[in-house]
Amino acid sequence: MHFAPSPIPATEPPRDCPLCPRLTLFRNELRVEHPDWWNAPVNALGDPDAWLAIVGLAPGKHGANRTGRPFTGDYAGELLFATLTKYGLASGTYQATPEDDLALHGAMVINAVKCLPPANKPTPEEIRTCRPFLEGQAQVLSRARVFVALGQIAHQSAVKVLGGRLPKAKFGHLAEHVMPDGRVLIDSYHCSRYNQNTGRLTTPMFEAVFARAVELRAALA
Repeated sequence: MHFAPSPIPATEPPRDCPLCPRLTLFRNELRVEHPDWWNAPVNALGDPDAWLAIVGLAPGKHGANRTGRPFTGDYAGELLFATLTKYGLASGTYQATPEDDLALHGAMVINAVKCLPPANKPTPEEIRTCRPFLEGQAQVLSRARVFVALGQIAHQSAVKVLGGRLPKAKFGHLAEHVMPDGRVLIDSYHCSRYNQNTGRLTTPMFEAVFARAVELRAALA
């Protein structure tokens, strides 16, 4: 299987990153069980000159942890990449594999946590430990003036990385938060299968987030 290289390699953790013992143990177990999977920290995906940064939670077991590309191979990616394509932020045909011709334009996907957590639930310590990688990627994306956080954990990490204060920036779908340096964070419910199946997040709700991001780009230009 072909795995996607990072567009910003200097900001990525090493393939055998040892910083989180529980995640390292889980990764090693999966390497034995599924030796043909990626089973490593998942790289960022997108355009190094992005004006929009999308902050996800963490790799999914059968998605990014398997394929090595964010949101690739699981249900969440179908809505995300279809929406990005609708708003001119992606081109090509998403086929749930890094071997497809999907490309992002003006957007970058970065995760709050780089490695797969058991049950998709990182601990607070693991989130804090991984935050320097998110911070480094946010700094490298100097042209990114708009950020979208997918879910509350991504929101909390993004607020801290962007210099905001959580008591003043409460999570809510379509909530907007102006950071101290003028960058804007927009919140969205995560595009997970659970949120979509339960109706917590609909396609129009998700599209509204990116429609607003496009509006803000023009306002912040």
